[in-house]
Amino acid sequence: MTPREPLAAPDPRRWLALTLLVASFFMVIVDSQIVMLALPSIESELGFSPGGVQWVMSAYLLSFGGLLMFGGRTADLLGGRRMFLFGTALFGLASVLCGLAWNDSVLITARVVQGVAAAIMTPTAMAVLMHTFAEGPERNKALGIWTGVGAFGATAALLIGGPITDGLGWEWIFYINVPVVVAVLVLGPRLLKTTPVQDGRRRFDPAGAVTITAAIALLVYAVSEAPLVGWGSGQTVGMLIGAAVLLVIFTVIENRSQAPLVPLRIFRSPTVVGGNILMLIVAMTVYGGALITSLYAQQVLGYSAVKFGLSTAIYAVMSIIGANVSARLVAKVGYKPIAIAGMTLLAGGLLLLTRIDPDGGYWSDLFFGLVVFGSGIGSTNVAASIASLTGAKPEESGLVSGINNAVFQIGAALGIAIASSVAFAATTGADAEGLNDGFQAGFLATAVFALAGLATALLLLLHRDRKTSSQGAGKHSVPVHH
Repeated sequence: MTPREPLAAPDPRRWLALTLLVASFFMVIVDSQIVMLALPSIESELGFSPGGVQWVMSAYLLSFGGLLMFGGRTADLLGGRRMFLFGTALFGLASVLCGLAWNDSVLITARVVQGVAAAIMTPTAMAVLMHTFAEGPERNKALGIWTGVGAFGATAALLIGGPITDGLGWEWIFYINVPVVVAVLVLGPRLLKTTPVQDGRRRFDPAGAVTITAAIALLVYAVSEAPLVGWGSGQTVGMLIGAAVLLVIFTVIENRSQAPLVPLRIFRSPTVVGGNILMLIVAMTVYGGALITSLYAQQVLGYSAVKFGLSTAIYAVMSIIGANVSARLVAKVGYKPIAIAGMTLLAGGLLLLTRIDPDGGYWSDLFFGLVVFGSGIGSTNVAASIASLTGAKPEESGLVSGINNAVFQIGAALGIAIASSVAFAATTGADAEGLNDGFQAGFLATAVFALAGLATALLLLLHRDRKTSSQGAGKHSVPVHH
């Protein structure tokens, strides 16, 4: 019997590396949200048409969501650290160009480039994280921190966007990225570990990349525009059919490709499939609920953008707490109980928010619902992330991360589109009472999302029995059967 080789000691700089990774993720999340508060200033200064300014956000969303899987694949083929640093540099250059934009076309083009860079940065950062922390309690803790920072970033954008735009000008919502980019580029080569790359010839799958990117872009664009043009319009229906056809073509290409962008065997894992479906529903619930909360607070209660950000910071705080508590508990009980508890909290918080009143206030109508809702955000994100990423091969960690992040972006777009459509359809008037009717319906729709997520946690993840939990308490969190 041969003696076992001693295990390599963990890198003592791994937590500093995590700080660098989450700082970049925080920047990406803030940048996707902070623009919302600057749109009126951008529209007036750059001469956008009334409906054209939405492309400042849509251009970023489409390029980000559409290229995430391709960005993740680059980590597997070219190295996670290398591509992460490249994406960060590109993000910094695009941010400067956004701030310097002299007309609407330049700004939209720069936002597309920002989205491409973010699509490279996010999955490659996750690939580096997964390679830095061994599967088990430490990785779960790292994912909890990652999730909490992401949740806080969305709220931080609302907190700082108003003061920056009013005090310094809209250009500075892009310039504030530069110090973070410089820090990552200087410290990254020293702190971040290189990730393994696939052996043999490095072959890409351009046909697969084009079809899946086009399919996701069509889907995101269709659901983003649906509230404006109608869900039954020729544009919406045509784009949804086009996205479905492209997905079928993509599947055929991947089955026949010698070097597929997405090896379909990945989806033989019930954990990966269940975790990604859960992540889709989580994103729909969280973004749909956050949108309706913003509309109710600003249009019915009359909150300013700054007051809204301060008032709703409570659910970001609860999300961070929920993420970190869940990351510790998942090693003891497994991710399924955490997913069930988290979806229950999301549903409960949104049902509390359906009690909003046109003459309501923060403490009576928002606070308690947001506390419960925020707790569920952290728990469900941790559970879905661990489920969908656990068991990935080191050389495929970037791809699996890209799929996970792409699913989240698609879910966010779907949640926003469906929740806003329901709210618009249920609005009975332009006064506070009529608007309140619509927002109540919007909260109810997002609660239905959460209940669907609860059913997913109970049914799709049901096969993970007590054995998983007992294993999760040891050195592994939730192993995947291949």
